[in-house]
Amino acid sequence: MEKFVSMLLAAIMLFSALCLFSCGDATPEIDPSLLEGEYTKDLEGTVLKVYNWGEYISDGKEGSLDVNKAFEELTGIDVVYSNYDDNESMYSELAAGATYYDIIIPSDYMVERLIREGMLKTVDVKSLSNYKYIDEQYKGLYFDPDEQYSIPYNLGMVGLIYNTAMVEEAPTSWSVMWDEKYSGQILMFNNPRDAFAIAQLRLGQDLNTLDKSDWDEAAELLKEQKGVLQSYVMDEVFNKMEGSNAAIAPYYAGDFLSMYENNPDLAFVYPEEGVNIFCDSVCIPASCQNYEAAKLYMNFLMEPVVALANAEKLGYLCPNTSVVNNDEYSYKDNEILYPSEENMPKTQWFHDLDAEIVEYYEELWVGVKNS
Repeated sequence: MEKFVSMLLAAIMLFSALCLFSCGDATPEIDPSLLEGEYTKDLEGTVLKVYNWGEYISDGKEGSLDVNKAFEELTGIDVVYSNYDDNESMYSELAAGATYYDIIIPSDYMVERLIREGMLKTVDVKSLSNYKYIDEQYKGLYFDPDEQYSIPYNLGMVGLIYNTAMVEEAPTSWSVMWDEKYSGQILMFNNPRDAFAIAQLRLGQDLNTLDKSDWDEAAELLKEQKGVLQSYVMDEVFNKMEGSNAAIAPYYAGDFLSMYENNPDLAFVYPEEGVNIFCDSVCIPASCQNYEAAKLYMNFLMEPVVALANAEKLGYLCPNTSVVNNDEYSYKDNEILYPSEENMPKTQWFHDLDAEIVEYYEELWVGVKNS
């Protein structure tokens, strides 16, 4: 009941910051007078191509703000929006040069790789009027120490989701993902970096090890797991866990909160071996063809009302101080997103690895999937 009341208050507060331009619209649009940045129609008629993870923006569903539509209404810029499943598939498409994007939202280690390979444009983020709202602790992170290429979008940690009606005891270890008791009810990440990380954490390895024998050991552990898995998943995890069609899955903490809204039998834990901590950031690819629109979009995402809409919809750790300091923010001080010092799990960041190691573990991953 407390969570419902909190979310209701947040919804009321968010709606008070929004107004409908016409009574026929189904979702709220932003009153331009409430925005802090300047949004003209100088670029009206141009196209902005945005490439983002699936289920990763407030999109107008269930009465939420449609962020892309609001941006289009303000600027006259046509947003062409598409999704990818993981960092690696996004990188492969960029590297192939088959198409261009103006905005991408990669994770930390992938930002590091894209910078190293000259695949991002520099941007003076400090000149963006809303950059002041990014919490200082999330500026200049290891992958962009000079703040030249990215702005934080969301942060979070990977943990273990389980169905309390299907799992006998609350798990505390990643080892439950190998438990034959739950054979056919276990899901696993369908991307190599996250999947290997879980095996590496169970083995007590450094997630950024350059020792091929470590990767070999982790691959063998993943092969052992195949016999108890139901399937490898990314966005499919939502339907499977919300519908009680699986008992156990690793996934991102923010997404658990979304799933929990639809299935209160679900619970979440940060396993004792430790977890991966990540930061997804907004970047402009080198192939960008609408640079000024891309900078405008970056600034728009940091608008307090837009950041709040995304934070409420997505349930990730928000780096925007206007959100986290808002008493009406429904996830304010949430122990899963913002754990207290005594409840903070052991964490490791992913780093970009040598090309040889990346190729090695990707080949091992193919072997795991085909075993």
